[in-house]
Amino acid sequence: MNKDKQSERTNRLIDYVKGVKSNLDGKELYDKYREDVENVTPQEAFEIFHSLIEEGVKPDEILLFLDKTINVFYKSLLNYRWEKPQNDNFLMDLIKENEELVKRTDEIKILLREPDLRAKKRTLLPKLAELQEFNDHYLKKENILFPYMENAMPKFHGLSIMWALHDVVRTRIKKAIGIIRDNDSTEEQLNKAIADVFFGMLGLKKKEELILFPSASEVLSEDNWRQMYKQSLEYDFPFIEKPDIKMNNDKIEIFEDGKFKTETGELGFKDILMIFDALPVDLTFVDENNKVKFFTKPKDRIFPRSPAIIGRDVNNCHPPASVHIVEEIIESFRSGKEDFAKFWINIKDKMILIQYFALRDNDGIYRGTLEVSQDITEIKRLEGERRLLKWKE
Repeated sequence: MNKDKQSERTNRLIDYVKGVKSNLDGKELYDKYREDVENVTPQEAFEIFHSLIEEGVKPDEILLFLDKTINVFYKSLLNYRWEKPQNDNFLMDLIKENEELVKRTDEIKILLREPDLRAKKRTLLPKLAELQEFNDHYLKKENILFPYMENAMPKFHGLSIMWALHDVVRTRIKKAIGIIRDNDSTEEQLNKAIADVFFGMLGLKKKEELILFPSASEVLSEDNWRQMYKQSLEYDFPFIEKPDIKMNNDKIEIFEDGKFKTETGELGFKDILMIFDALPVDLTFVDENNKVKFFTKPKDRIFPRSPAIIGRDVNNCHPPASVHIVEEIIESFRSGKEDFAKFWINIKDKMILIQYFALRDNDGIYRGTLEVSQDITEIKRLEGERRLLKWKE
């Protein structure tokens, strides 16, 4: 199909979905747009919902008629043929996680047959708690797959709808666990809560396999898939064995304009200094030769530092009574025996947390120590939650 005809069909499909949104007669709508509905593709599905978002329809509003629409598109999407990328490690991990999810929901379905409500709750609780582990599946989509797709094409900004579905599932699992733990909850409440969890999680699985995975396979490059797999290794792998693969971080590339780039982004030196000085902590870097190489200048420094200490041996920067502690920390870091040490002290009615981190390069070789000092007085006073924005106490 040429681009003009494809665009025309997409526009008609958008009109169809708007009709569904407006609760127009379903049969009349289907008859009017039958040919388009029966030939819809995964990428066209994204185009449709992206168009609605562009017109101001919120993802939460789309959720109200999303499943009804996907059910109508189901046959066409199911029969759509697509090829997996050559480097399909990341994709296959997501698919395997989905397969293992189904096994666990099937186990829960069997447990639901237990006639004794208390016994049923007792056996269901760990199984529902286990479903929370699937959150890493959603996190890998949100933090890895979604950004790559959004960078590939504007229409994939419609992925905010799927993100909203992730949040729905997270809320439903917590609610179901709460109902199981409630001694006064009824069997009807329990069954309804678990049914909602299943509908959300298995519905997401269907949307991934019918729409998300085919679209991603068609628009992302082999290098994209390689990078996504590499990044996924920093997350857990729900219900499947995590690959035992160590991949080196990309080296920093220095540019002539004074910027440097890593796999996590690009910064100018002014950006770095602003970030360092905005952090609510004091940072001091001591290199592998025990020389002070750098410190930050936040607005409210806890311990005084002067540029004169740069290049000074770190042992000479501490009172004689505590030098042996500094030496022990650094030597433990250097030998590989330890990677972290912390202390907390009271200074002028303030609680100060002091942490030391061993710095190692990609080969595991010791390259220095980072000292981080932080005033945690206010942090220790926090209670409950604050979910609304407040500029002042």
